[in-house]
Amino acid sequence: MADKYKEEAVIINQERLAPGIYSMWLHTDKISSTAQAGQFIGVYCRDGSRLLPRPISICEIDRPDQAVRIVYRVAGKGTAEFSKMRTGMPLNLIGPLGNGFPSTTQKAFLIGGGIGIPPMLQLAKDLACEKQIVLGYKDKHTFLSKQFEEYGPVSIATEDGSVGTAGNVLDAIQKEKLTADVIYACGPMPMLKVLKGYAKEQGIGCWISLEEHMACGVGACLGCVCRSTHKDAHTHVKNKRICTEGPVFAAEEVDI
Repeated sequence: MADKYKEEAVIINQERLAPGIYSMWLHTDKISSTAQAGQFIGVYCRDGSRLLPRPISICEIDRPDQAVRIVYRVAGKGTAEFSKMRTGMPLNLIGPLGNGFPSTTQKAFLIGGGIGIPPMLQLAKDLACEKQIVLGYKDKHTFLSKQFEEYGPVSIATEDGSVGTAGNVLDAIQKEKLTADVIYACGPMPMLKVLKGYAKEQGIGCWISLEEHMACGVGACLGCVCRSTHKDAHTHVKNKRICTEGPVFAAEEVDI
């Protein structure tokens, strides 16, 4: 895991991608220099009544211009505050946090569901292998899908059937008879459970990024632990801290 930095970033721009979904580019000297695909940052509210940072996955990293992009869903007062901010305004950050995705030379599925889609974009840019991208949405608002097309073929599943395959990401994989040697995935827990089982059936590797509510974001509070298949060196029980040992795990490491 890379060194963590606290710094004041400046908003480069912000736009609304879909109902309740926003994209924000931030100028950040230190975090952008070490961040990796799959890691996240803690974003502090300017409202002093909300002390803990909001954990948000990194969507893209622009090292030459010292910037990172986050794509987030408005889910509470903190993210609602971020959505109203404009170019030039400062935001305090801590990061990069957690561990990112490992690399591969094998053919890879890059699978994202809902707000788990954004962190897969930097991974799509970084991996030099053959890629098949599968994205799951609720409806026709398929944010970021056009950008993913720059890095590999994209298959889309929507819950309401408005775009692509009606159903979930596994439905799209099976309908289109897609294959790969390793899975990288981020999304809601039911999706990850299905993909873990599918990977085991197919005998292929699987890396999953867990979404979880967090408090401190640095492993101190144990508020984001998940069940693991082996004892954790920190707690000496079968737990993993998603904010520090994760958010990316080999699927067989965690009990989901």
